[in-house]
Amino acid sequence: MAGDKSVRSIEYAKEYAKAGVDIDAAASWVSKIKLMAAQTGDAGVLSGVGGFSGLYSMEHLGYGNLVLASGADGVGTKVIIAQKMDKHDTVGIDLVAMNVDDVVTSGARPLFFLDYIAGGKLTPGLVEQLVKGVVAGCQAVGCVLLGGETAQMPDLYGPGEYDLAGFCVGVADKSELIDGSMIKAGDVVVGLASSGLHSNGYTLARKVFKEARWDLGRHVDEFGRTLGEELLEPTRTYAPLLLKIRDTLCLKGAAHITGGGLIENVPRVLPQGLKVAFDFSWEVPPVFRVIQELGRIAESEMYRVFNMGVGMAVVVEADDVHKVMELCSEAGIGSFVVGEVVG
Repeated sequence: MAGDKSVRSIEYAKEYAKAGVDIDAAASWVSKIKLMAAQTGDAGVLSGVGGFSGLYSMEHLGYGNLVLASGADGVGTKVIIAQKMDKHDTVGIDLVAMNVDDVVTSGARPLFFLDYIAGGKLTPGLVEQLVKGVVAGCQAVGCVLLGGETAQMPDLYGPGEYDLAGFCVGVADKSELIDGSMIKAGDVVVGLASSGLHSNGYTLARKVFKEARWDLGRHVDEFGRTLGEELLEPTRTYAPLLLKIRDTLCLKGAAHITGGGLIENVPRVLPQGLKVAFDFSWEVPPVFRVIQELGRIAESEMYRVFNMGVGMAVVVEADDVHKVMELCSEAGIGSFVVGEVVG
């Protein structure tokens, strides 16, 4: 499906909120939680609620320049697709990627991971498939699966229903931290290609396909596979690549493109007074255009809900763009310029 200018001009209707997810409300409660969490802070807190990961310095405890980075996340309603398809061995990969790639944006190296699996009737076979995915995700990024929790709650979850959450801890020397403070006007934002929807926007995507009466077994020419296979494509992880970029050149900032999309996540790493002039010329993967046209969703909302083909964005000097792209190519990940930092 090709893009349609008439669709792009539709008034911003907040379809995501209609589908049951209110991004504005989420931003509001994060602000309130941040204030409450600050009441528990001590001398070790470098950054808390609101960042891609929390940073905790161990210096005041006598551990030199050691900094721990931590994150917690889930995979959202992507698990519903896995449940409907009875395929549970990849959502664990998503779980690891969502957490690890939050942690690594700070420059920290992921150390270990813990998972939480909750459901109604959790059979040994189901749990084994879920953990198999978690293990594959950890192996891909060199992260240890250190432990976790499995909870059976039939009063809370219906037959066949479950949810996943994960927790990652990484480590860095204080000198290795990437905090965006060195970003200046003229720097370039490079997008690292996503593998699809990753693990955000599924509530809206499911609503669109349900209303269009597209079942998961439908073969979609634009995808070259079934709808279900496209929606279950595992979230790409960028942790090894990001660490290599950090060690090779001056990586000034990194933003994991999740909820809020490119538009809201990149500004989170910029110093006050700077913004990004985005260049929306890259080729957006077919799945996003299909969702946009079927759901008649405004372009502005698409870029706020979905990653639109950019799973991670890095900020570097203009002279380093070519080298970043070389490293991405070596890792088998596409890359392209998505914007420039301006004052």
